[in-house]
This record gives sequence, C-alpha cells and structure tokens, in this order.
Amino acid sequence: MAPAAAPPVEPDLAAAAFFDVDNTMIRGASIYHFARGLASRGLFTTRDLVRFAFGQAMFRVRGDENPEHVAKAKEMALAFVAGLKVEEVVRLGEEIYDEVMADRIWSGARALAQAHLDAGQRVWLVTATPVELAQVIARRLGLTGALGTVAETDSGAYTGRLVGDLLHGPAKADAVRALARQEGLDLTRCSAYSDSANDLPMLSIVGHPYAINPDSELRDHAKAQGWAIKDFRTGRKATMIGLPVAAAAGAVAGGVAAGIALRKHYRTH
Repeated sequence: MAPAAAPPVEPDLAAAAFFDVDNTMIRGASIYHFARGLASRGLFTTRDLVRFAFGQAMFRVRGDENPEHVAKAKEMALAFVAGLKVEEVVRLGEEIYDEVMADRIWSGARALAQAHLDAGQRVWLVTATPVELAQVIARRLGLTGALGTVAETDSGAYTGRLVGDLLHGPAKADAVRALARQEGLDLTRCSAYSDSANDLPMLSIVGHPYAINPDSELRDHAKAQGWAIKDFRTGRKATMIGLPVAAAAGAVAGGVAAGIALRKHYRTH
C-alpha cells in the first residue's frame, strides 16, 4: 500500500523572506555575469569587460553611499536603458542565466529560500540589479518574484529614464515596507538575508535578519546584535570569486557597457 501523501502546506500569508542577490544568492555580481554572457556572444571585448570589472571595484572602494557617486551611477544607468527592447534583454538574460549563472547560485542560500517556500511563505529577491534580470533569476529559482531597479519603458523599449531611484541602501527598506503593506505582511515575522552592510536598513526592519557571506562591517554588526550569520564560502576570509563584489551603484553602472554592446548589436542586425 502506497504511503499517504503529505497534506499540503498551509500558506503563511503574513510572513515572507527577502534575499539580496549579489554574493548572497549568487557568487559575484549578477550584472557582471550578464556582461560575460554578452562577451561570449561577441557583443563585448575583453578590454570592455576588464574596464567594467575595474569600475565596479572602484565604486566599492570609494563608497557607493557618496551622493556624487550614486548620482553618476544613475546618470550612467540612463545610457544603459535608452532604446533597448525589453523582450530582447529578457531573452538574453534567460539564456545567460542558464549558461553562466545557474552554477554560481549558492546551494546554501538556495536551500534557505526553499525552506521558506516549503513553510508556505513567499520569497522575493531585492536587488539594485535591473528588475528584468532579477525577475529572470527569481523565475529560474522558483521564487515568488523580485524587486529591482526599474527603468521606464514605452512601446516595449526603454526610454532612458528610471522610475524612481536605484534600489539600494535605504531604498531597499522602503521597497520592502511598500510590498509588506501591499501584501499584508507582518515584518516582525519576516526574514531578510544579505552579505553587505549597505543592506542594514532592510535587515533592520524585519524580525529575522541574517548575515550571509558577510563583509567585515556586517559581520561585526550582526555579532553585536546577535543576528544569525551563515557563510557558504569555502575559505574563512571572503574571496572575490574572480570578480569584484557588486555594490549597488557599481552594478547599475556596469549595465552601461552591456547596454552599449546591445545597441551596437541592434545597429548591425
């Protein structure tokens, strides 16, 4: 006699989990992996890729909370989106995820997200990465959805303007609060996961914050606050996994080179 099927999990509509993407859910920077995928298609040169990676590292070192740097990143983000077809970016994002990103998902972080899903809770990615790429990652992982930096579109193409600001720092916390109001979530019952001290505003508004693969500042803060710390890296000390960490401003700025490459592609096809 076959064993009885387990009863379906009752949805827990008041609790949810929010995951940062870069170096929390995936090793390295999602937009950098996207750029590598473009390079493999001949839409990028090696020199462009090196310059792109160096630019991200410099944003990280100089401090992306600097208003001048954030403003510059926003201005550059406009160049990234202008004139591009949304459906083409999504298609390329899906291809590149399967080819380049899937094997870079942290299995431990994926298991944490699945545990929330198995408990009947919804799970969102919250990232400065362009929302279309974030949604591709969320779909491939079977998550509820994604919040990301939003670019304005008209008739299926990007206009070159952002809807609001970069989803970074305090803006992430604001987006999570807005989603909680919309979905009827109790933030004291929600969880949030990140590797970066830049996400302290988001981590601080939920009842269950987690430091995942944390930078030194976040690790110290988590220890002081008694937050859970999980590190899925093989070494005790953080490694760059062959590419720079994607601070939010750097991640969006990096998209500029991808956008330029795509525009060149369109003009020659």
